[in-house]
Amino acid sequence: MKTQQELFIKMVLDAWNIHIKRTDDLFNSLSDEQLMREASPGRNRGIYLLGHLTAIHDKMLPLLGLGESLYPELYELFVTSPDKARTDIPSISDLKLSWKKVNSALTEHFSRITPDEWFRKHNAVSEDDFAREPHRNKLNLIINRTNHLANHLGQLIFLKPPNRQD
Repeated sequence: MKTQQELFIKMVLDAWNIHIKRTDDLFNSLSDEQLMREASPGRNRGIYLLGHLTAIHDKMLPLLGLGESLYPELYELFVTSPDKARTDIPSISDLKLSWKKVNSALTEHFSRITPDEWFRKHNAVSEDDFAREPHRNKLNLIINRTNHLANHLGQLIFLKPPNRQD
């Protein structure tokens, strides 16, 4: 029988995995041409959102104490720089491959984290802050990143043409 702690971890990771799958499916369904479009006028392009999500997820590895980022160069291109500020970005196929590798690495590491470890501080919070705010733990980072992913998934959906049945 699962403890309450294990049940909560399962619920959080199930939500994460569902959103990763939905985003994977959407990226796989979009053409390169669609990914080069803005999600809405004046907003980020699909390629930028793909790079942005990859960079954010890649940064989770060191934040969770799981190792170094696999693609540290993506952070400046897709997080600190706005869309269209740089022309030296990787290709869509390279970004899709990076997206898959980062999320595969996270999945592999998540399977080895013990319930107690999930409730320990992540590397962006100090010991003093964590003592005052114990909710700033590794599992909460997954909740926040799942919400972040869901937000951008909602934007990316606008890259698909409307399903018309006229």
